[in-house]
Amino acid sequence: MSYKSIHLQDILTIREIYSIHYFEYMCDFSFPGESHDFWEFLCVDKGEVNVMAGEKFHVLKKGDIIFHKPNEFHDVKSNGLIAPNLVVMSFSCTSHVMTFFEEKVLKISESERILLAQIIQEARHVFEGRMDDPYQEELIRAESPRFAGEQLIRLYLEQLLIQLIRRYMVRTAPVNPAIVKSIKQKADGELFSQILEYMETHINENLTIEQLCRSNSVGRSQLQKLFRTRSGYGAIEYFSRMKVDLARQMIREHHYNFTQIADALGFSSIHYFSRQFKRITGMTPSEYASSIKALSDQPG
Repeated sequence: MSYKSIHLQDILTIREIYSIHYFEYMCDFSFPGESHDFWEFLCVDKGEVNVMAGEKFHVLKKGDIIFHKPNEFHDVKSNGLIAPNLVVMSFSCTSHVMTFFEEKVLKISESERILLAQIIQEARHVFEGRMDDPYQEELIRAESPRFAGEQLIRLYLEQLLIQLIRRYMVRTAPVNPAIVKSIKQKADGELFSQILEYMETHINENLTIEQLCRSNSVGRSQLQKLFRTRSGYGAIEYFSRMKVDLARQMIREHHYNFTQIADALGFSSIHYFSRQFKRITGMTPSEYASSIKALSDQPG
């Protein structure tokens, strides 16, 4: 037999990345704005922010993503009430299809949220420095980076962009046998979201495995497998991390002291709260508060 190869076409390719950030800002944060000759996107993971893109004003909420085209002036500000968590990434791409993202605010799906998480996870093992430093101007390669991490970052980013374009441009698609295989994954995703919503509603309680199973009509083994697969943690450990994540937000908002935060989140004592906080973040609540404040007080 005589085989012939086919050259795979690249419709959209990323070769250069300028920054990858995950920010946990104060509720009164304000970035004065800038413009540059490469693309940048901002995605709201939690909270709400006000964004100026060119001459247009936008209010972005959880799950919203906005792209800034090259040389477009943009700024971002907290709304003064909610401390936001943001994913910000800048890169170079000359593909003509990037015009799709101009002057648009899109909503990311669960699979796209996972792609963003994978980019951030790889970046932590590939680049030196803190990902929450807004004044970092250059990515520095780590001395011992994770194998092929940079390539995976590029592939995840390209997949994210392609997936967004497909989802918003193609309203109907032919039935694909692969869709059948994804039904269980979709059902698991919906169950996971349902349990997360239940956890958020009962964040001030000390939930048990039995309560989670009973309230969400799921077996113990299925529950644990679902959380291990989706998050890498058991259900109760994930719930503990949710509490600490919310505690970090409350610290940044300056409305409550540590004792009030511990009470609001159902911790039995301020000492237990501090131990859990340090176990998960590596810092005590007071250390975390001062480190965030020091970062936000840096000159522009």
